[in-house]
Amino acid sequence: MTEYKKIFRPGIKLNISIVGIVFEGFLTGLNFLVLLKLLRLIFEKGVEIKDIFGSVASLGVIFLFRLILYTISYTESQIGGASVTKKIRKTIGDKLKHIPLGIFTANKTGFYINAATSETADYEQVLTHKMADIIKFFMLNLLLGFYARTINAYVGDIILLILIMLIPTILFSIRQVNKFGTLKNKAREENVSAITEYLTGCQTLRSYGLVGTRNRLLTDTMKKYSDVSYQYEKAILPIGFAYVLFSYVSIAASLLIMSNAYNQGKLLAYELIILFMMLLYVAKISMSLYISLVAYRNLLISKNKIERIFKEKEEKTSDKKLDVKKYDIEFENVDFSYTPEEKVLNQASFTIRENTLNAIVGDSGSGKSTIFNLISKYYEPDKGKIKIGGMDIKGISSEEVLKKISLVDQDVFLFNDTVMNNIRYARENALDEEIFEACKMANCHDFILKLDKGYNTIIGENGKNLSGGERQRLSIARAILRNSPIVLLDEVTSSLDIENELLVKRAIGNLLKTRKTVVMIAHTMPIVEKADCILVVENGKVVEWGNHEQLMKLKGKYARMRQASDSSFIL
Repeated sequence: MTEYKKIFRPGIKLNISIVGIVFEGFLTGLNFLVLLKLLRLIFEKGVEIKDIFGSVASLGVIFLFRLILYTISYTESQIGGASVTKKIRKTIGDKLKHIPLGIFTANKTGFYINAATSETADYEQVLTHKMADIIKFFMLNLLLGFYARTINAYVGDIILLILIMLIPTILFSIRQVNKFGTLKNKAREENVSAITEYLTGCQTLRSYGLVGTRNRLLTDTMKKYSDVSYQYEKAILPIGFAYVLFSYVSIAASLLIMSNAYNQGKLLAYELIILFMMLLYVAKISMSLYISLVAYRNLLISKNKIERIFKEKEEKTSDKKLDVKKYDIEFENVDFSYTPEEKVLNQASFTIRENTLNAIVGDSGSGKSTIFNLISKYYEPDKGKIKIGGMDIKGISSEEVLKKISLVDQDVFLFNDTVMNNIRYARENALDEEIFEACKMANCHDFILKLDKGYNTIIGENGKNLSGGERQRLSIARAILRNSPIVLLDEVTSSLDIENELLVKRAIGNLLKTRKTVVMIAHTMPIVEKADCILVVENGKVVEWGNHEQLMKLKGKYARMRQASDSSFIL
């Protein structure tokens, strides 16, 4: 965690820009010196035109220096802040690659989306605005307080008292910020998750007539966020109001003190005027300082949310390579559970031979997909060993294992990019000709050519402009192009119509022509019956294995499932 703290630190540019903004604030205080000099001339000996021009010129020079300093400092602070948030977002991305999927999926989508977007943007506000404003306003208020003491000690002390009273005000406000600010961020996180879920599943919701129902749930999260935001403001505003009231009551007391001092001849007219101007300005910047401090504390909650991601444990890895000559897969007494209360795999043991076609069948929830997730190292087993080519994959990074695997899932993910780029993700250095050949083998070359711009057609978010069968065939084209020694097929024809199912089956056939270790979860008997080995999973164990004929002779679980179904039964 220590190395992550460096990511939040402002860089040299940002620190210099903060100093510049603070110095610009000091220049603001010089305006009062110029005005005091001008007022003294007016009230003591009369003012001449040259004195006015001199004062205007001085104010102009101060303004020009302030403008130059503020422009440079503000620009550099934006660049410096963006540089820090760029590092934060990149580090979040790198961190997410190393968080075990079990932890990653346990949190809501909104948690990670918020961290990389809203929370990081909020923290940038701390760096680029609030930090410099707090230092500038504090030092300027302090400077004006001590300067006012040189004119009238009582007024100067009141200005300093306004600044001092900010401390208990902020401490009391922080309690409310910690309570309601955290609730507000949590509500925003839930709202983002609900919006993401709603938009992702909108088509399904509409098809089942559930848009209204889910819309109410989405509206509820929005109302919760609205209610918490109201409670937050309701808790903070009275504190701020009390502080403002105290500030202006103090100013009123100062006016009485100044009027009395003026009547006694202890305060000159021009001093009275300049002190009154300073008091009004102090009241204004004190309120700005209070707002900036509250916002600063609130925005630091965003930093804490980001740090939560950095604190999450990473999967244990090493530089060890999966350097094997064979690609058989072996499970040795593997236990696994998503939750401590329920085991999904219990002492599962089996061997998948290299360069064979293997089918995994079993009832829903028996552990078929879990076996896929463990082979892919999306999860780590609780006990037991998983070997590829005789090598235990424990301690090997998931990226290293996945280099050897092509996964064709029933839920195909496609980017909002061209057809060509979506397939090239499988192997970035692939030639166009290799992509064309992979698409021909996957039975998708012809339909691609019929698209508006062929291979350069943008297919929409998650391939929304394509049919389910077309998306599935693009996924197979990726697997063919990747040319990994292990192929995992997860019910790839389960949701397709007859025509698309036939085309996808042919594409799979072309994929299987090359010698690979293939493991599939299938739901149609013709595919299962052709497997070299069928693994029957029941209650988290492989209870039977062998080819179709061998398993039918056993007259066990597989035979009963076969006899109780037709050619389209789900395994």
